[in-house]
Amino acid sequence: MDRQKANPVVWFEIYVQQMDRAQQFYEAVLNLKLEELPLPESEDDNLLQMMFFPADAAGFGCSGALVKMEGFTSTGNCTIIYFHSKDCSIEEKRIEAAGGTIFKSKMPIGKYGAIVLATDTEGNMFGIHSME
Repeated sequence: MDRQKANPVVWFEIYVQQMDRAQQFYEAVLNLKLEELPLPESEDDNLLQMMFFPADAAGFGCSGALVKMEGFTSTGNCTIIYFHSKDCSIEEKRIEAAGGTIFKSKMPIGKYGAIVLATDTEGNMFGIHSME
């Protein structure tokens, strides 16, 4: 593989305030199951909790996790994660029912397909991208 052309993104974290609420939101919108990411035992076990998005290490894209960490807030960040979709209007229909809000309904981005921008239950903006 040519490292100059490889996707440099290998991991993402979406910070949350209420893990159960955020987990239910992303599972409902993306129609997938998050798994708890095992962390090394420590005396500060309540300071960090992570729920892992499914991934194939050798496959498409990258993976990441929802993260609840003492001292980090979930709003005000300036990074937007885009989730892949066959047709982003499918996930758009699930967002409000799952507790989120639509910022921009499905809109074309020329030859690059279409996107939906939304806010999750924790105040984070995210996107859904599709070629349809």
